[in-house]
Amino acid sequence: MSILVVGSVAFDSIKTPFGEVDEVLGGSASYFSTAASFFTDVSLVAVIGDDFPQEHIDFLQSRNIDLSGLKKSPGATFRWKGRYDYDLNEAHTLETHLNVFEAFKPELPANYKDAEFVFLANIDPELQLEVLQQVSNPKLVACDTMNFWIEGKKSALIKTLEKVDILLINEAEVRQLANEPNLVKAAEIVRSYGPRILVVKRGEYGVLMFGEGSIFSAPAYPLEEVFDPTGAGDTFAGGFIGYLAATRNLDDHSMRKATVFGTVMASFTVEKFSLNRLKEIEYAEISDRYKKIKLLTDFADID
Repeated sequence: MSILVVGSVAFDSIKTPFGEVDEVLGGSASYFSTAASFFTDVSLVAVIGDDFPQEHIDFLQSRNIDLSGLKKSPGATFRWKGRYDYDLNEAHTLETHLNVFEAFKPELPANYKDAEFVFLANIDPELQLEVLQQVSNPKLVACDTMNFWIEGKKSALIKTLEKVDILLINEAEVRQLANEPNLVKAAEIVRSYGPRILVVKRGEYGVLMFGEGSIFSAPAYPLEEVFDPTGAGDTFAGGFIGYLAATRNLDDHSMRKATVFGTVMASFTVEKFSLNRLKEIEYAEISDRYKKIKLLTDFADID
């Protein structure tokens, strides 16, 4: 079952303690789509400039990602430049150039409007709501957001969340959105805004999923080398929603499996810059890491 994703396709320039790259493929929609494509078909809506190279388009198409909704506009593609220190959980933004993304108004092709699975990547909540007004009857809507929108457009964000089934944000953003320091209490407040499922991304500490009377914790996959955490959250979302769309099963058991698949996909992303690691892997490697994470949390029942 195809997934509709609306987000950014961009160029990233990144420096970490382990290396540096300049103007590599990035953007929330790029990471999400690539990860989700291991599980199901993806339809992408985003905007690029006329400086966007054909090689990146060829790569996305090679993953069977439908680019009918990828609009090319005169001007430069969105660019982000950032730095990570040894605390790889925190990105330091050095430059942001929205360029053609500043005037981005998502318009869905006709064949996208009946999408059953929708992921609204981290964009203006007013634009997220405009997308939802264009789809006819989605089976599941998930979205991401960030501190910038929570602080600057909270009322618009809450209006959007009323129509969202799953929200995927990090720990600090949950507390900020709920205005509550205790994570468990904050999760219940955020879920009261609309999402029945809240997925809390905690970087190297794993993931917490809050559902209807259920809390699930999944560890991060232990890695010997981490080069670049950029896009890990969007890759997680791609694995998570990709699995749900592939199985069309939305019960608690399936949500837990999806959480682990999301964790697995994110673990590959951080091993190299940009999407380079995702370009190398096969599904057998995804399955293998899933099994290893399961062993990490396997323990005997109480006597």
